[in-house]
Amino acid sequence: MRNDECTRCDSKPPAALPGLMLAALGVVFGDLATSPLYSLQEAFGAHGVRPTPANVVGVVSLAFWALVGVVSLKYVLLIMRAHNKGEGGIMALLALARSSLMHRPRRRHWVVVAGLVGAAMFFGDSVLTPAVSVLSAVEGLEIAAPELAPWVLPLGITIVIGLFALQRFGSARVGGWFGPVMLSWLLAAGVLGFLAMLRQPQILAAMNPLHAWAFFARNGFAGFTTLGATVLVLTGAEALYADMGHFGARPIRVAWTTIALPCLLLSYFGQGAMLLLDPTAAARPFYRTVPHWALFPMIALATGATVIASQAVIAGAYSMVRACIQLGYLPRMRVLHTSSRVRGQIYLPLVSGLLLLLVLAAMLGFRTSGALAAAFGIAVSGTMLTTTVLVVVVMRRVWTWPWIAVVPLGVAMLAIDLAFFGANLMKLASGGWFPLLLGIIALIVMTTWRRGRELLTQRNRSDSLPLGPCVRSLSDHPPTRVSGTALFLTNDPDFAPQALLHNLKHNRVLHERNALLTVEMVDEPYAHERVRIDAHGEDFHRICARYGSPKRQTFPPRWPRAASTGSSST
Repeated sequence: MRNDECTRCDSKPPAALPGLMLAALGVVFGDLATSPLYSLQEAFGAHGVRPTPANVVGVVSLAFWALVGVVSLKYVLLIMRAHNKGEGGIMALLALARSSLMHRPRRRHWVVVAGLVGAAMFFGDSVLTPAVSVLSAVEGLEIAAPELAPWVLPLGITIVIGLFALQRFGSARVGGWFGPVMLSWLLAAGVLGFLAMLRQPQILAAMNPLHAWAFFARNGFAGFTTLGATVLVLTGAEALYADMGHFGARPIRVAWTTIALPCLLLSYFGQGAMLLLDPTAAARPFYRTVPHWALFPMIALATGATVIASQAVIAGAYSMVRACIQLGYLPRMRVLHTSSRVRGQIYLPLVSGLLLLLVLAAMLGFRTSGALAAAFGIAVSGTMLTTTVLVVVVMRRVWTWPWIAVVPLGVAMLAIDLAFFGANLMKLASGGWFPLLLGIIALIVMTTWRRGRELLTQRNRSDSLPLGPCVRSLSDHPPTRVSGTALFLTNDPDFAPQALLHNLKHNRVLHERNALLTVEMVDEPYAHERVRIDAHGEDFHRICARYGSPKRQTFPPRWPRAASTGSSST
């Protein structure tokens, strides 16, 4: 079973692939691509280890195998196979896993809990990514021109406000603007890393996984806590999956394997080589690979790249919130489709405004990228852990893989994610409480809204009558008719709306014509067969207004049509 074959953008002609790859670089890979700015810096910072030659090789080895094992194998190769009508992300996995457990309510409940926890943690990730990414870039000014240090925070805040002002133009246009910038950033980081690596080629020994194992054996508990910083190498992996609906699986996979991954590996190896040459470079290892004459241009390019990094998780947050709305875990809100060709490209004004306020609060509260990085890891690792739990369910229940394949693969992924998450729990007092607080609030909102909807539906159904018996009763005992047409909105066309029953009870009249309108929202931005009308006798008509479907398709009826009535469609 190849789920990715039906991803919407994978059906694009080959000529469209380069353009989609460039746009994907500008929207999807920003967070992963800018992690070299701060990940190794944190590994040798307050929560890391001393930059001895053996530790440097060990940490770079961890970074190498994290990118290859977690991003390439777990996310790009495995998890991106799982999509819900082309959409990716934690809520897409939840929808797949939940539907496969319809007859096992207890397991289904715990799967839903895991999915909601992951969605809540991803929301925290969406808040912290713009803050830590932008600040880590502009903090390069402290090296190039120390007298500009007081302007770092105001400049970062200004950049973030500008980024959110661009959101209304949509992912396609933003990706078109940002794609060339991100490509330039990745190539520059890769070239700088390659040149630094030439000075200390022995850093290539980090490709041997035994150096990562020896790092833990040598440093003990300190090596374990360093995982809390090493996980920052993986920031953006979840956004990569969440943004799959914007461009499709194939452009993302090709862009990752041919451009993003090689350039990132070169950058990490180059930083490791610089640390072997000068351990004091641990404070800003990335900028120490940049020649002094190129510092200001590289800071400007890094700032542009971190703006793109923020765009990746912001777009992912839009997709996640829209999925929560569709699954009934959040109230309906305004969703603007910004592309007439790709349905996944959306903009949610309310979510954008809320994210902006929270990002600014994080920047003003933590003030430096180092302080934010301590809080960042727990959101990243928590989301990755819940994604693994859900994909194990999908492997077994949806893809029907045998246990002999699911168990070893699931145990390996869970062991890695639990190690990352456990290491980040050590940083709760240093800022890890912030994403946890955001996640708890988001989880309470989602579960409360869902439970409230269930209670309201039960109450309405207990007070309502099925439409068929109601119409027959009106035929047997006709009330007084008044001229005109009455239109009743309902989300359940099988039951008589409460407004209709109250009209009969209090006014004791029925209009000559009565229409029951149901609005059906689908994922696509436009629909050709927009309105369906079914006659139901006694001048009752059920109308379904559909919004979506850029391609013409057969209308799927939502209810059985009475044999004695006709129907029409518009």
